[in-house]
Amino acid sequence: MPDLTRREFITLLGGAAAAWPLAARAQQPALPIIGFISGDLSGLDDRLNAFRTGLSEIGYVDGRNAAIEYRLAEGQSERLPALMGDLIRVPATIIAAGGLPAVLAAKAATATLPIAFYVGADPIEMGIVASLNRPSGNLTGVTGLSVELVPKRLELLHEMVPTATIAALLVNPTNPNAARQTRELHAAALTLGLKLHVLHASNERDFEAVFASIAGLQAGALVIGADGLFIRHGKELGALTVRHRVPVIFQDRAFVAAGGLASYGASITDAYRLVGVYTGRILKGEKPGDLPVQAPTKYELTINLKTAKALGLEVPPSLLARADEVIE
Repeated sequence: MPDLTRREFITLLGGAAAAWPLAARAQQPALPIIGFISGDLSGLDDRLNAFRTGLSEIGYVDGRNAAIEYRLAEGQSERLPALMGDLIRVPATIIAAGGLPAVLAAKAATATLPIAFYVGADPIEMGIVASLNRPSGNLTGVTGLSVELVPKRLELLHEMVPTATIAALLVNPTNPNAARQTRELHAAALTLGLKLHVLHASNERDFEAVFASIAGLQAGALVIGADGLFIRHGKELGALTVRHRVPVIFQDRAFVAAGGLASYGASITDAYRLVGVYTGRILKGEKPGDLPVQAPTKYELTINLKTAKALGLEVPPSLLARADEVIE
């Protein structure tokens, strides 16, 4: 090989140096892919922001050292198995699943891919995990205890409408938790000295008839049960409570913002932040089965004072003081 001049050597060295970063990038491991799947679009932006916040607390940022692939069923739960199959083919490193239908679809699709979830229902009763403290298997996450809070909602509503002697509960009969919610609210109503009517709605077309029937039942208050259908249509339900002048409590703040009297439930944004934290911890090497299922750390009471005044209700000052938000 002929001797290189100093200039030729420097030129060759410079070209090699320019190629090194490209080679180094090619050798870098691929970013972990987080598959985020949900069937519910209600408050989605806030939930996703909270999820990403939780991830960042553990050191993961979308586009920097992780990549999030979103699959959203837009309220059409029948699409979830196909969307889940798509995430497996990507392939996702871990699944973050929001809402019971999405979690059940994720669980049915894989027994090995790690899954961090949020569900409002009891995950043991729904067959998602075997234990809250030691979930075992490939799933763990956060439960909002929405079913367990239904009796508490009746108690709060009774404080706002103490003259009502008859109350109603709206449930979705297709929800696996409908019977349990009905049973527990009957017990709570008995304790409060209330008569309880149970109303059914399995799709949004049933809502108008349900509200139209309340006056005939002489029910002075309505509790809307825990169900994804009702969350997706929280704004429509809030508008119906205004039109039919019924004091109603639900779990979703959007319902109150649309005119409903009150809501009480776990902070959904806090719950999704915790799911993000668990997703990050699993990416760092922890096993889902070793991470206890958590409950949210925040529960929120929202009261629409404008609606209360329109209904002629005097909300007790002690209850207003306990509210996290009062809409005026």
